[in-house]
Amino acid sequence: MATVALESLSRAFQETAAQCGEEIALRVEGGEQLSWRDYAARVERIARGLAALGVRRGDSVVLMMVNRPEFNLCDTAAFHLGAVPFSIYNTSAPEQIEQILANAAPRVAVCETQFAERLNAARGRSAIEHVVCVDGQPEGTLSLAALERDGDEQLDFESAWRAVGSDDLVTLIYTSGTTGPPKGVELTHANLTAELRATTALLPVLRGDRQISYLPSAHIADRWASHYLALATGMQVTSVADARELSAVLPQVRPTVWGAVPRVWEKLKASIEARIETEPDAARAAATRDAIAVGVRKVRAEQAAICGTGSGPDTELLASHRLADERVLAGIRALIGLDELRWAVCGAAPISIETIEFFAALGLPILELWGMSELSACATINPPERIKFGTVGTALEGVELRLAGDGELLCRGVILMRGYRSERQKTAEAIDADGWLHTGDIAEIDDEGYVRIVDRKKELIINAAGKNMSPANIEARLKESSSLIGQAVAIGDRRPYNVALIVLDPDACAAYAAKHELGEGSAEALAADAGVCGAVAQAIERANGRLARVEQIKRHAILPADWLPGGDELTPTMKLKRKPIAAKYAEQIDTLYAG
Repeated sequence: MATVALESLSRAFQETAAQCGEEIALRVEGGEQLSWRDYAARVERIARGLAALGVRRGDSVVLMMVNRPEFNLCDTAAFHLGAVPFSIYNTSAPEQIEQILANAAPRVAVCETQFAERLNAARGRSAIEHVVCVDGQPEGTLSLAALERDGDEQLDFESAWRAVGSDDLVTLIYTSGTTGPPKGVELTHANLTAELRATTALLPVLRGDRQISYLPSAHIADRWASHYLALATGMQVTSVADARELSAVLPQVRPTVWGAVPRVWEKLKASIEARIETEPDAARAAATRDAIAVGVRKVRAEQAAICGTGSGPDTELLASHRLADERVLAGIRALIGLDELRWAVCGAAPISIETIEFFAALGLPILELWGMSELSACATINPPERIKFGTVGTALEGVELRLAGDGELLCRGVILMRGYRSERQKTAEAIDADGWLHTGDIAEIDDEGYVRIVDRKKELIINAAGKNMSPANIEARLKESSSLIGQAVAIGDRRPYNVALIVLDPDACAAYAAKHELGEGSAEALAADAGVCGAVAQAIERANGRLARVEQIKRHAILPADWLPGGDELTPTMKLKRKPIAAKYAEQIDTLYAG
C-alpha cells in the first residue's frame, strides 16, 4: 500500500515520481499519456516558466480548464514554487469570476482557449499580468510551450520545492455559492497531507491503481481523489473532459478506485435499469431482475446483522447469491466497467438507500462519506468492512466530532482549513474559539460513532404550523420512487403543506419513449405526456406512503426542462440552488398553492 510523505505535497510528488519512473501517471483515453518521469520533468519546466513570469512563494495562480493532464501539470508546478494554484468553475458567471479574482489576486492565469476571452476581459479589473493558454495562443496570451521553453534557468528548483513547508498554502477552494458569494477556503500542505494519510488508512491505494478525473477541478472532491491522492501514491489518472462521456470511458479504463456524487450514481442506475427495460429477450430481462432481487435480499440481511436486527444471510441465500453473481451480476459489473473496482465512494449530497442497495446488490458497495472544502475533503467515511446504509460513516483518524445543542455537527482536527481568504469575520463565524468548525449540517451520531446527516441547518422546512422537516429526506423518497424522476425539489417553508417541482431524467425518458414507441423521448417533450404524468403521480403516491403525513407532497409540477450542473438550478457538483430555484419558478410554485 502506498504511503504519504509527511512534510508537503511537493515532497510527496517527488518521491512518487522517483519511485514510479516509466509507469503511466496521466492519460486521456485514446490520446496522450505521460509517465511519472515525464510528469516530473514537465513540472520542473513549467515551474521555471512561472518563475520567469514573476510567480513567487505565496503568489496565487488561477487555473481554468476542463479535466486534462495540463491541469495536473500546472497545478503541481505552481505549488512546487510555494505558490497557491486554484481553479474557477468553468460555468462561473462573469460576476463570480470577478469576485474570485479580486479575492485571490492572481498574477498569472493558465487556461484553455475557450476560457481565454473571459480571463482576458477580467485582466483590467484584476491583478492578472499574464494569461497562459494550454491549447493554443489566442491574442494576448502566452502558449504553454513557450512558457516551458523560456523558463528561468537560474531558479534552484530543488531548493524551491524543498523549501515548501507544511504551513504553506497549497490551494484555495472557492465554495460553489449555494448560500451567497463564493468564499476562498485556504488549505495548507499540512491539511492535505493529513487528509491523505487518514483516508488511505481506511481506503488503501496501491501503486498503479486506476482513477478517473471527471468532476470539476475547482471542487475539493476531484482535487483529493484524482490529483493529490494520485501524486502522493502513484495512482494512474485518466482525465475525461466531458462528464457526459463517463459511461463510455468507464469500460475502457476499468477504474480500481472511484467516486461519484449521488446524481452520477443515480444516472448509472437509471442507465442499467433502462437496459433491462429495453432488453428484447424477456427471459433474459426477467433473469436479470431476479438476480438483482437476490442481491438486494442478501444486502438487506447483511445490514440487519450490522444493525442488530437480524442474523445475516442464511446458507440458502448465500448459495443463491453466488449463482446469481456468476450468471448475471458479474456480467453487469463488467458491462459498466466497474468489475475491477476495489472501493467506491459517494459524497457531496444525500444519496437514497435504494440506490446504495442497488449497487451493493450488484457487488459494488458504495462507501458514503461526508466532508466539506473547509475540511480538506472527507471527515467521515463508512468503514469498508462494516458499512451502515443511511450513514456517512465514522470520523477519520485525527478528526473530532460533536453535536451542538440544536443538533448542528461540529468538527475539528488537522484537516480543518486555515480560514477563508481575506474574510476574517466569516472565518470567526465558522470556527469558534475552541477550534470547532460549525458545519451547518444537522446530524445524529449513534452509539458506534456513525454519523447520519439530517439536512442543512438553513434548508430545513418549517411549515405554517411550525413543524420542522428535512427537504433532502423528502426529495430522496421522491427520486427513489421512480427512475423517471431525475430531480425533485420539496417546497413548504412557511406554507400550509408541501409541494414539489419535478424534473424528468433524460435517460429514463429515452427508455420510456423507446418502450412505448414514442417519437420524441426528451425530458422536455415527455413532461406533458399523459403516461409519464400518470407514472410520476403514482411514484409520488408511493413516496408519500413512506413519509409522515406532514411531510407528504400534496401537489406537484413536472417542469419541461433538463437541469444541468452549473446552471441556474444546480451547482457544478449538482447540489440544488434552492433560492434561485424558488425565484425562477415562483409562478409555478404559486400555482401549486393557488386555491
